[in-house]
Amino acid sequence: MSGDVRRLIHEMADANPLWGAPRIHGELAKLGLAVSERTVSRLMPRRRRPPSQTWRTFLQNHASALVALDFCTVPTLTGRVLFVLVILAHERRRILHVNVTPHPTSAWTRQQMREAFPWDATARTLLHDRDAIFDEAFRRSVAALGLTDVRTAPRSPWQNAYVERLIGSIRRECLDHVIVFDERHLRRVLRTYVDYYHHSRTHLALEKDAPEPRPIAATETGRVVAVPAVGGLHHRYERRAV
Repeated sequence: MSGDVRRLIHEMADANPLWGAPRIHGELAKLGLAVSERTVSRLMPRRRRPPSQTWRTFLQNHASALVALDFCTVPTLTGRVLFVLVILAHERRRILHVNVTPHPTSAWTRQQMREAFPWDATARTLLHDRDAIFDEAFRRSVAALGLTDVRTAPRSPWQNAYVERLIGSIRRECLDHVIVFDERHLRRVLRTYVDYYHHSRTHLALEKDAPEPRPIAATETGRVVAVPAVGGLHHRYERRAV
């Protein structure tokens, strides 16, 4: 174990306090550094905080054709409550659509579905909970898009675990650390996070790769450079020639 790798692990941990050993190990792998995750965990500085919550999922079958939808709420500086709609493709955990509204309705949600799914979409099944927004008109709209509408059982968020986990990541890694001023500001923050999520963030379920695959840099390519993302809450690490 070289001193440079040890120092890099500490730098990543200090610059990204929300990251654990798996995330740092994923970044090191993308830099061509062969270090075990156990070694990364041992070398990381210890923090006095509970470990991140883990989720069990039973929705691995037909992942390539399955998408999920859910809402979460975000309070603003002035006390308003905004609703964030997230539509996630299970395959490679891609976020298909995100939007914000102060007043979610069935008509608004149907319009978001039309924007999220082009007519040549490969998705076949839409998973969501039993909120009143998903009424008969919504189900007819889903059917018109060529999707099969599947509702989870009452009070069973674990049945929609992928999108629930995504919303948890958005909160822990972004929204819990930002004061939201208004609708426009929240949309801008979410756009920056979605870009980071797709192109930089490594995922355990994707074998430490990002939804948009990241190449592994050769060690002789150049020195390691930290590129700030999401306003500096996170960083992407790349090798660049001197």
